[in-house]
Formats: sequence, C-alpha cells, structure tokens
Amino acid sequence: MRAAVKFMRPLPEPPDEFEILFREQHARIFRTAYRVTGNAVDAEDVLQNVFLRLIRGGETYDIKNNPEAYLQRAAVNASLDLIRGRTRSKSVALADLETEPVGNNSQNPETLQADRELAKLIRTAVARLGEKSAEMFVLRYYEGFENREIAEMLGTTQMVVGVMLHRARARMRKEIGQYLEKHHEA
Repeated sequence: MRAAVKFMRPLPEPPDEFEILFREQHARIFRTAYRVTGNAVDAEDVLQNVFLRLIRGGETYDIKNNPEAYLQRAAVNASLDLIRGRTRSKSVALADLETEPVGNNSQNPETLQADRELAKLIRTAVARLGEKSAEMFVLRYYEGFENREIAEMLGTTQMVVGVMLHRARARMRKEIGQYLEKHHEA
C-alpha cells in the first residue's frame, strides 16, 4: 500500500507596500486618467506609468506623507503629458475613431460628433495650459477638489490656486469660445 503524497503549495508571500498601494489606489488613478484623457486605453497606460515610475524610484517626492495626493497629481501630470505628446505628434487616439454603440438613438449623429469634437477640444485646451494651471484645473473641475485641498496638495495658498484657476478658466473660455463661434456661424 502506497502512502498518499501531499503536494503542498508554498504559502503566498504577504503583499509588499507597492502591491498594497496599487490595490488601494489603482481605481482612483484610472478614473483620474480616464477623465483627463477621455480614453480607457490611455488611462491604462497612465496607470502603468505612474506605478512604474514609483517602483523604479525615480521620484524625489516622499510618498509616505500623503500617497493619495501624490498619486492623484502623478496621474494628472502623466495624463496631461500624454495629451501634450499626442498633440505634438498629431497621432489619433483609437477612441477618437470609435463610433457610438448600436442602439444609442438618444442623439443624432451630428450632435454626437459635435460632442466628441468639443470633448477633444477641451482636453487639448487643458493640455495647452501651463503645467501648474492644468494640474489645478484638472484637480478642481475633473476631480472635484476644493481650492483649499488643491492648495494643500500642491504646497501653495488658496489665493494662488484661485488666481491660477481664474486665469485658466479665462483662457479656456477664449479657446473654446472661438471654436463655438466658428461652428455656430457654420
């Protein structure tokens, strides 16, 4: 009679701090990147880039102080970099080529196309803002943070945040207004 041989699997190692941080924060980083880029594939790329940079240790910021704020800022900046790079290289995102799902009859094709063009214009206009202005704009209007929270994240005052947001809104209004005037006349 043979003795039964049990194969024992090694116990999994406890997750390291990066894995724990990823599990806790990946959904937030993805949502942030998606709101900025407007594209799930780009949001995945941003998510990977943010954590790869963190793992490689090229960042000088001490993440232990406030990992949520650091990762939020990293996602915003990586998303804006991606949009800026695409604008310079004139490449077309796959999402820009996608059509609406079949059966979506809530809007006519012209309205859907105009909405896509306006969303792309807004993303491009945000990417044209200065680095700090774009970061503040995204944190305020895409992510819903209050000026006080943005000031804390960026190590500045509420007054500076308010002034920069005011200037960013004025610039966005000007750029988007020009687009709307052209298309309204047509």
